[in-house]
Amino acid sequence: MRDLSLNLETGEIAALLGLSGSGKSTLMQPTSGSYMMPGQDLVAATDAELTEFRSLHISFVFQFHNLLPDLTALENVIFPTAVKEGRETAATRARGRDLLTRMGLAERIDCPFTNLSGGQKQRIAVARTLINRPELVLADEPTANLDRASAMQVMELIGQINRDEGTAFLISTHDKKIASLCQRQIVLVDGVASG
Repeated sequence: MRDLSLNLETGEIAALLGLSGSGKSTLMQPTSGSYMMPGQDLVAATDAELTEFRSLHISFVFQFHNLLPDLTALENVIFPTAVKEGRETAATRARGRDLLTRMGLAERIDCPFTNLSGGQKQRIAVARTLINRPELVLADEPTANLDRASAMQVMELIGQINRDEGTAFLISTHDKKIASLCQRQIVLVDGVASG
């Protein structure tokens, strides 16, 4: 990255658009420099403080789903809340079911991991990211492994969550159609951003 400064407003959906090697993934997981969230400078935070802050305010969608193979679709979605709260609640299960239904996976809620397609697993990973109502979601190619209809379903849910809950999204993508659905497009070329 070259002298990059990026501001993401509360409740904004922004796309990082660029070719492979342009710096999208590096920006999503910075190894140097600084970043701030409202009311907190995260530069001076210890690893423990940073981990706690992230667990309370930020969620991540990775290019590959990273689901737990011994769990069902619903169990994978609610897993972060069960770990965070030390238990699973009826409210958590209800939100998990709602998110999966909105992802078009109502019939797959209790399905074992091994019986899910790659696209279904990716949509489950997106639902899992939203379970704890984060303030910010950093999404690295969240629709890359999906067909067009499923990708649009994911983007529709992102838009609904953004409107209903005020969640901000920074979405890394190669896909100009996905980027066009975001409120702002930031184009990265050789580590330099515009937009």
